[in-house]
Amino acid sequence: MLRGAAMRVTRPRLAVLTAVYANPHADTDSLIGAVRTELPAVSHQAVYDCLHALTAAGLVRRIQPSGSVARYESRVGDNHHHVMCRSCGVIADVDCAVGHAPCLTASGDHGFEIDEAEVIYWGLCANCSNASTP
Repeated sequence: MLRGAAMRVTRPRLAVLTAVYANPHADTDSLIGAVRTELPAVSHQAVYDCLHALTAAGLVRRIQPSGSVARYESRVGDNHHHVMCRSCGVIADVDCAVGHAPCLTASGDHGFEIDEAEVIYWGLCANCSNASTP
């Protein structure tokens, strides 16, 4: 994947890419922990740099729901959306609402050529919903 994106293959990049694939919607601190199981001496900055490079190359997608830290996922190349629990913060993928990308039609485009829509549905996950029911 790295070579296909014209990127140098390095141990930190491989470890970060592997961690993103193994931990969908993980935040940076979680990814640093996962990477350090393979590369104990890797620095925070190296992981941040790898995430930035992988995102810029389109190999990783960065999302940042309102009120949440940035999270990373390996599902790229489609315009899917997310559902997030207001209580525990768990995130799941949701396929496009309707049709093809950008999945939603804006009421007005203001001259923009729209190619993506970012939607986050909010609610309670099954675990939190069941926990709040007496």
